[in-house]
Amino acid sequence: MTITNKSIEQISIPKLLCLIFIPTSVLTIVYIFAGLAQNVIPSLILFYLCAAFTLFPIELGIVMYASKKEYGSFSLKSAFSRYSKMSWWKVFLYGSLLFAFAGIMSVTLAPLENNLFAPISNYLKQITPEYFDWANIEYFGQYSKGILLFTFIGYLLFNVIVGPIVEELFFRGYLTPKMSRFGNWAPLIVTVLFSLYHLWLPFNNLFRISVFFPAAFVAWKKKNIYISIVFHCLCNLISSISLIVSVYQG
Repeated sequence: MTITNKSIEQISIPKLLCLIFIPTSVLTIVYIFAGLAQNVIPSLILFYLCAAFTLFPIELGIVMYASKKEYGSFSLKSAFSRYSKMSWWKVFLYGSLLFAFAGIMSVTLAPLENNLFAPISNYLKQITPEYFDWANIEYFGQYSKGILLFTFIGYLLFNVIVGPIVEELFFRGYLTPKMSRFGNWAPLIVTVLFSLYHLWLPFNNLFRISVFFPAAFVAWKKKNIYISIVFHCLCNLISSISLIVSVYQG
């Protein structure tokens, strides 16, 4: 069943900002303090352990609490308030095409952004902890093979499956329909905030927005967040494999 925009309660911009940036601020603060243990445990797994106990429960809790208010029971229904059923092969087709577009942007826009905003990126790297830069391959050299294996298994689980699903339920499923009064601007507004919400990865925002907005827009127009979930999982899968291969080759 598809629920139209008229039946979806809207939220204010200040509330939207609070719903997005309070949880991610909590995670980032916990992550900074957890970084004191990064000489023993790699920051990748530290981050996802922190997220598992802060960000993910908070975001899912917000959706479930909203579902209780809107539908009478704790569930994920509020993440599907604007949902239209679609064949799975179409979902994967859209997700794959969007992923292909992201691949094109990764070899065109991403390098351009890196060059244009190099001074800003370098400054951010200077003022943020070393372990905020997940592309720093040399950082992983201090850990044993056993620790790295454990880290990358957990990284794949959280970065490829858990993280994308939770974020898409929260951002594309729950928050975007709450901005439907802005029409087709809603997915762009939420996508920009989604990119900025990555306080622990304050790099490549232009690239992140450029690849996630098309997915958010298609999911919005087709009323099916499974499209953006598939896309997000594919993106994180390839980026995760790329990082792991780089570490072991290095």
